[in-house]
Amino acid sequence: MMVDVERSMQVIKRGCDELLVDAELIARLKSGRPLRVKAGFDPTAPDLHLGHTVLINKLRHFQDLGHHIMFLIGDFTGLIGDPTGKNVTRPPLAREQILENAKTYKEQVFKILDPERTEIFFNSTWFDDLGAAGMIRLAAQHTVARMLERDDFAKRYAGGLPIAIHEFLYPLCQGYDSVAMRADVELGGTDQKFNLLVGRELQKHYGQQPQCVLTMPLLEGLDGINKMSKSMGNYIGINEAPREIFGKVMSISDELMWRYFDLLSFRDSGEIGLLKADVVAGRNPREVKVMLAQELVTRFHSGQAAEDALAEFEARFRQGVLPDDMPELTLPGTAGALALVQVLKQTGLTASTSEAMRMIEQGAVRANGERVSDKTRSVAAGETIVLQIGKRRFAKVTIT
Repeated sequence: MMVDVERSMQVIKRGCDELLVDAELIARLKSGRPLRVKAGFDPTAPDLHLGHTVLINKLRHFQDLGHHIMFLIGDFTGLIGDPTGKNVTRPPLAREQILENAKTYKEQVFKILDPERTEIFFNSTWFDDLGAAGMIRLAAQHTVARMLERDDFAKRYAGGLPIAIHEFLYPLCQGYDSVAMRADVELGGTDQKFNLLVGRELQKHYGQQPQCVLTMPLLEGLDGINKMSKSMGNYIGINEAPREIFGKVMSISDELMWRYFDLLSFRDSGEIGLLKADVVAGRNPREVKVMLAQELVTRFHSGQAAEDALAEFEARFRQGVLPDDMPELTLPGTAGALALVQVLKQTGLTASTSEAMRMIEQGAVRANGERVSDKTRSVAAGETIVLQIGKRRFAKVTIT
């Protein structure tokens, strides 16, 4: 195939943190053959969020450039548990749970990748046949000293925290995946760099040309501080309802919006640059954020769903319309009343009373449409109020 190498490199490097090694990738692109591009995911949870899609989007970039996409589901390595970034040994998953999660992964990734041009791999295909002797031979390719160069292992070792032997196998298994798949390029998050480089070393050992390594930054969650994750509660799930995706995108800061554009949008860099210039010139950044929210809802649902989500968003927050499916709850009072912070906690609008107080201090809590400033406020028995936190969390509560 005819290749515009310069354009290809621009597309490939957009948003990436590091590419190793530029010259090797350029040489492969000049060969004109479709490259075998790999990214692996351990099916540790049933749902993917936008943080996962940073890598999948980059796979789509390679796919649009005509390369062969290999989406690896780590059904075998999931049994080990990835120790990356962990300060404790991670419990492995049951095979039944892994297979169930893997099924939903395939459905979700094809919202981004073209299924006709994507090859799905399961690494149990080769590891089930490798056997104990093969695994020991694989383990002989690396030293303990080299493993302890990895930041998370080094910290645990220095801190006297246990490292299980099987955790050393994870980077080796991930590296061997590249051998089995004959990968030209492997993508991973910045936290995966050590494992990706192990793949290069193992390919050399097995007589293959070492893969190029492309690392992508970890996407910040809605708070703009921590990595997007379910455990932090700062995520946008790609299977969430259209209005949830839309509302969550609209809740991010104007500064974080550009980060999301760079890593999540399929608009080209030039168009994003023009949007930035428009905002600098005085355009309301909210209008641009709506474009991003609609793009993401369209990708994971449909264009009509994006239009409906925008209409509902406008109605709810400009005209004060309450959501149709707002939860309605009844809570027992104590001595004829219940403290508002307790109401917020018990309805699940906040995780704790301290978070409830913090939200009141920040002016994020409304009762019947009025902003609450008194942290000692109570709700009397027999009273029904509509509570709202931020722009998306609502509950109608009656105290008995």
